[in-house]
Amino acid sequence: MTLHVASTDTVEKPMSGADQDRQAYLAKLLAQRSPDGPSWLGKIRDRALSIVQERGLPSNRDEDWRFTDLSGLYKTTFAPAAQASLHLQDIESLILADAPLRLVFVNGFYAPALSAVDHRPVGLSIHTLVDAAPLAQLGQQQGMTEVFTALNTANFEDVVVIQVAKHQIIETPIHLLFLTTGEEPTVTYPRGLIVAEDHSAVTLIEEYAAVGADTYFTNAVTEVWVGQNAQVHHHRIQREAKTAFHIGKTAVSQDRDSCYSLTSLSLGGQMSRHNPLVIPTGEQTDTRLQGLTLAVDQQVADTHSDLSFTGPHCTAQQLHKCIVDDRARAVFNGKIFVPKLAQQTNASQLSRNLLLSTKARVDTKPQLEIIADDVKCAHGATVSQLDDEEVFYLQSRGLDRDSACDLLVEGFAAEIIEQLPIAQQRQRLLDAVLSEIR
Repeated sequence: MTLHVASTDTVEKPMSGADQDRQAYLAKLLAQRSPDGPSWLGKIRDRALSIVQERGLPSNRDEDWRFTDLSGLYKTTFAPAAQASLHLQDIESLILADAPLRLVFVNGFYAPALSAVDHRPVGLSIHTLVDAAPLAQLGQQQGMTEVFTALNTANFEDVVVIQVAKHQIIETPIHLLFLTTGEEPTVTYPRGLIVAEDHSAVTLIEEYAAVGADTYFTNAVTEVWVGQNAQVHHHRIQREAKTAFHIGKTAVSQDRDSCYSLTSLSLGGQMSRHNPLVIPTGEQTDTRLQGLTLAVDQQVADTHSDLSFTGPHCTAQQLHKCIVDDRARAVFNGKIFVPKLAQQTNASQLSRNLLLSTKARVDTKPQLEIIADDVKCAHGATVSQLDDEEVFYLQSRGLDRDSACDLLVEGFAAEIIEQLPIAQQRQRLLDAVLSEIR
């Protein structure tokens, strides 16, 4: 009998042309890094830089990216965005009258002339990178090793830091407005750090939009720390230009007895992706994730969410909706992980998808991974078109077909949009949804 022994030597596979192109592309992005910044930030940036270099940029051969084509992003050469001046009249349509606390960032840089923070309530601290003390919590969330998240950490020019003191209830929503301007392809790295200390409460509206910009790349990261018995109501609205690229990460840590809700809307960008990651680190937490994606023309809109429990007696509800028209494509991959320690967890996840065209496509994958044996968990997905009987019923009540279809789509989208705290913004976004599908 002949015994064949496998060699222990490792043979590296030759690098493909596409891999070489991505490495060269990444090298160009990293070469744009600014050396500016406080000394305490250096170690954080260096660690992120090593992660980016080790992992490299993904392709559709990677499982988490197999439905999302990044070739358009990699074919575009982006320059670092420069500081730009805007006037209040330039952003008048984006200002929310019922959210007087406003922080505006243009091309990744804080714009004090456009912001309104003079009358912030007691117990609310707001800082940017210029005046922030060393931030022990920056970059410490789980999920910071994902390559685009680490790329943001290595490159961001500024950061908004919002801290709510213990036992403080902030009644007024805080509006974070991240804008991109300029005609040349540029890349920006918006960064946010939100800390709600024990027994506090705050409402945030995080919005991304363009003012006169065309093709650009927004790589955004927001970290949220929710203290014991604290409440954070977070609303994230992505309305980038139709030719833009947007990749965003929302990383959340929930302490015991806390409540965190996220309402996310994705309407813009030729390619967009949002990665919410929520980690309840204590018991008896309550988490609510609600999302709406609108994809038209040839847009690609991707949502990859991850909710991982670590303790017992927690509750979670997730509802994600997609409206897809023309030749667009939407992706939803939602994972809920319930380990053995998370006994008596009550979690539900539902993906609902509405296709308005025979060429539209949605890839949906709600996912439950349960190891605990005393839980109540459910998940499901639906994919459908407009119901002909419902359309006929509305027509029988005097509506023409187009108006009947609009009403049904509005009803489908309103369940998510109505979670937003500002009526002015709710109506604005409903109008935007209808204008896109007409």
